[in-house]
Amino acid sequence: MNSFDIALATLVDAALKEDIGSGDHSTLSCIPATKQGKAILKIKEDGILAGVEVAKTIFNFIEPDCEFVSFKKDGDKMQVGDIAFEITASVHAILKGERLVLNCMQRMSGIATLTNRYTQLLKGYHTRLLDTRKTTPNFRLLEKEAVKIGGGINHRFGLYDMIMLKDNHIDYCGGIIEAINQAYTYSKQLEQHLKIEVETRNLADVLLVCNQALNKVDRIMLDNFSPEEVSEALSIIQGRVETEASGGISLTTIESFAKTGVDFVSVGGLIHQAQSLDLSLKASFVK
Repeated sequence: MNSFDIALATLVDAALKEDIGSGDHSTLSCIPATKQGKAILKIKEDGILAGVEVAKTIFNFIEPDCEFVSFKKDGDKMQVGDIAFEITASVHAILKGERLVLNCMQRMSGIATLTNRYTQLLKGYHTRLLDTRKTTPNFRLLEKEAVKIGGGINHRFGLYDMIMLKDNHIDYCGGIIEAINQAYTYSKQLEQHLKIEVETRNLADVLLVCNQALNKVDRIMLDNFSPEEVSEALSIIQGRVETEASGGISLTTIESFAKTGVDFVSVGGLIHQAQSLDLSLKASFVK
C-alpha cells in the first residue's frame, strides 16, 4: 500500500467507528444478516464526479468480497440521471457504508466541480492553480484529492513538507531577511531539503528578498497584490524563482492574475467555499 492508501484506510476506519459505534441498530433490528442486495449511486446534480475510488475502498473495507462495478470514473463529467456505480454486497454492508460514501463523494464532487471551473478559466495561460491548507480537520486527504481530480495542484499538504514563511513567522522572527536566513540554515541541516517559500506583502518586500536573499528561497508569494502589482513584482523577480499570487482571487478575478504570467495562483475557496453536490445511493435489487 502507498502512503495515500494507508491514510485513506485510517480515515475510513475512524469514520465508520464514529458512525456505527455499538452497531447499526436500525439495520440490525429489521434486516437478516444473510440478506444480499444491490445498490446504485444516482447522480442528482451536474458537475465533476469525484470519490468513486474512495467509495470502492469503503465498501471493500466493510466487506472485502463485495462486488463493485464502476460506470463512471473520478474526473468524469456527470449529469442528472447518470449512474456512477453499482455495489453488490450484504444489505448490512451496503447500509453501513451508505452515509460515509455519500458524505465523501458529495463533498469531493463539489470541490472537484468548483476546481474545474477555475481551471477552465486558466486554459491557454502559463499560470497553474493551487489549493491551500484551509481544509476540514481530518478530511484534508480527500479534499486535496478532489482538487487534483478537478484539475488543480496540491500546495503543501501540511506543516511538515515545505517551509512557508508567512507574515506571522516574519513578524515573530524580526524581519523577512532574518526569517529567510534562519529557515535556510535550518533546512540545510535536515536530511531532506525542504523548499522555502516566503510571503511578501508589498513591492518593497519583493525588492528586499531579490536583493538580499533570492538564492535562499524557491518561491515568492505575492500576498494580496493587485494584478498590476503582480506584474511589477514579476518584472523585479525576472523569472529567477517561482512566483505565486494569493489572497482574494476568485472566479471573476483569476484571469486577470493569469494574464500577468505568474507561475501559480492559490485559492483557499476551492475547498472552503465549495458546495456539496447531490448524490444518492438507492437499493436496486434485494434477495
